[in-house]
Amino acid sequence: MAGASGQLGIHSDTLNAISRQFVVSRNTARKCPNWRSRKCGALGWVPFSNPRAFRIEETNAFVIVLGHKYRLWFSRPIPTAAKIKTACFAEDARGRWYFNVQIEVAEAAVKEGPAVAIDLGLKDLATFSDGRKIEIQAFYRRYEAQLALAQSRGQKRRVTTLHAKIKNCRKHFLHEHSTRIVREHGRVIVGDINAAILARTRMAKSVLDAGWSMFRTMLQYKCLGAGAAFEIVNEYHSTQLCSECGALGGPKGIAQLGMRHWACSDCGALHDRDVNAARNLLLFAGAERRPPAAEIPSL
Repeated sequence: MAGASGQLGIHSDTLNAISRQFVVSRNTARKCPNWRSRKCGALGWVPFSNPRAFRIEETNAFVIVLGHKYRLWFSRPIPTAAKIKTACFAEDARGRWYFNVQIEVAEAAVKEGPAVAIDLGLKDLATFSDGRKIEIQAFYRRYEAQLALAQSRGQKRRVTTLHAKIKNCRKHFLHEHSTRIVREHGRVIVGDINAAILARTRMAKSVLDAGWSMFRTMLQYKCLGAGAAFEIVNEYHSTQLCSECGALGGPKGIAQLGMRHWACSDCGALHDRDVNAARNLLLFAGAERRPPAAEIPSL
């Protein structure tokens, strides 16, 4: 509606962005999306899809929107020659507001380096094809008792703070390791494990605490920024296949989930379950998957 932005005190670009998001959500859900309220924990979001809707003063650390100045603290400087694409004000669960800016950067040169495959798990967060492992930290489990106590006492602010602390600890941990992996390798391969499906099982709490999807996303965009190759490969049979001879004889199913080491019945090779899976992912990447010996038709 013409003139609505002036009556509401909101920039017209914000209204247009919200309207577009409404249409996208409606088409995705195939129904009119519900309006969220503060009672259901809705967070604030003020988008600007056009850089003309705001002006940033880096020298004085201000962003100016509709003549109003908002003081900023820059987590990192905005490059002088950077082209700003979009921006938004966003609120976190604790009521703190952030001004997020999306900029256009030059494509990174292709990076040379060794390839590594990563098997994601619950015993160890990540197992590499060269045998290294990243031990899982289980941040939710670490604060679970404190969280339960705060919830039983009805301390909503304390509960929110603990959830934020768990999330920040997990993100910091994953950022550290994903940055190191991309820095040391020119090609990163990860299995296509589906966390959403496993989150519906009895392992849901551990799966969500591990943060597989977040870790994989970090690896993907950091590889893109560094010029390294990133691949997600089908990990079907990666645990059961012998990485030495290709025989299908390893542990399978939930019943044998506790079997962490096994010996190949065909070639006699001894395997660590997760290391073997990571090595198979390395074999699967960039070529057609070698079929298990049991699937090869007899001549």
